[in-house]
Amino acid sequence: MNDTNSMIKIGVFYDGNYFLHVSNYYYYEHERNARISIEGLHNFIRSRVSKEEGIDIKLCHIVDSHYFRGRLSAYEAQSTENKLYAERIFDDILMGEKVITHYLPLRMRGGKREEKGIDVWLALEAYELTIFKKFDVLVLIASDGDYVPLVRKLNTLGTRVMLLSWDFRYQDMNGRESVTRTSQELLEEVTYPVAMHELIDNRLNKNDSVIANLFDKQDENRAKFLAKPVPEGVQRSRTLNMKSGYGFIAFPPNNLFFHYEDVVEGNFNDIMDNDMVEFQIRRNERGEEVAYNVRKVEVGLQ
Repeated sequence: MNDTNSMIKIGVFYDGNYFLHVSNYYYYEHERNARISIEGLHNFIRSRVSKEEGIDIKLCHIVDSHYFRGRLSAYEAQSTENKLYAERIFDDILMGEKVITHYLPLRMRGGKREEKGIDVWLALEAYELTIFKKFDVLVLIASDGDYVPLVRKLNTLGTRVMLLSWDFRYQDMNGRESVTRTSQELLEEVTYPVAMHELIDNRLNKNDSVIANLFDKQDENRAKFLAKPVPEGVQRSRTLNMKSGYGFIAFPPNNLFFHYEDVVEGNFNDIMDNDMVEFQIRRNERGEEVAYNVRKVEVGLQ
């Protein structure tokens, strides 16, 4: 509890990979079908800190916010369906909310890309900035028990720690049911554990504007984009960035993704980079344009 006339300085620290995972869940799996709004989340944080600290929300200010995540190189992102563009859009959103970004390159391990060192970097920055900027409350958006030592260190400084956590079930890329669950040890160490999934799903909060504004509203431009008809008929273009089991077709303004099962009249493995192909276009379940009925155009027929 703080002096009711003193300003509360809040620092917010995002485990970016966890936040993206949560946001994707609400966009693709949950009935909300919307991503989490950074602006809405920050307003929620101020409101919740006000409630927990027993102080007027006007005195609760986010003075620093930081987002940590591993990410693909520019070349790899450009080779992945609209990835580079999507990351730049999200960077713009973070900058608009004055969130400082911290990125490390993803590393290959056992044939898979993994984050390495992000949690350590977040913990070091959070602890150091708490000392220098004297946060009254540090808000941690994470779920991993690896952050327990950080929380214990912050407790010794007298800084209250609020943890925003989400627990949920979802289907992974292989169609298997998986569970995201917050470390119990982490929940027990923080001052203010906030089970976000319970607040969001609680029907009593249905008309709570602070909860409703946690989610991005579908803007008119996106609605118009989804309503825009895809090009009809058979198209022609060249392939690029062929991978194991999938590839892309150059089709401005974006590259079109296609899966090996979308290939007809031939073998997917016979299609190489820069081959001419014919194809049709449709939208996938995310509303994105993709190619199907892909057929390699043989030399001499081009």
